[in-house]
Amino acid sequence: MELLAQIARFILVGGSATIVNWLSRFPLSLIMPFLEAVFVAYVIGMVVGFVLYRAFVFTTSSQPLGAQIALFLGVNVVGVATVILASHVLLNMVFPAIDVTFMPEAFAHAGALALGAAANFIGHKFVTFRAESPPPSPTLGA
Repeated sequence: MELLAQIARFILVGGSATIVNWLSRFPLSLIMPFLEAVFVAYVIGMVVGFVLYRAFVFTTSSQPLGAQIALFLGVNVVGVATVILASHVLLNMVFPAIDVTFMPEAFAHAGALALGAAANFIGHKFVTFRAESPPPSPTLGA
């Protein structure tokens, strides 16, 4: 049951960070190319996500703060590469093939963010904010 509660908190907190990411791309796109705006927006959302995940989702981590930051960045290097690649593929290959013309950048970015959510949960749960396993129970009569 705790895992389900943790997943629900991850979705809520991650959804909040994703909204910050997605919304920040709009003004960024006014001053830089699309994929650069996607990258900068991802970094903004990543900072928000780290603070919120640490406070509300992965509260039992035994990792020191510095290690959490380094591991969080490592997991998110994979995440940002996935989002940029998926954004590019959706915008330049998939959407033209299926004739998506309404807000294609917004939908490409949103779709790419959705693809990275499950991988981020796994990476953050088992790498960034992992908790030490409890020691094995002593056996009687051994």
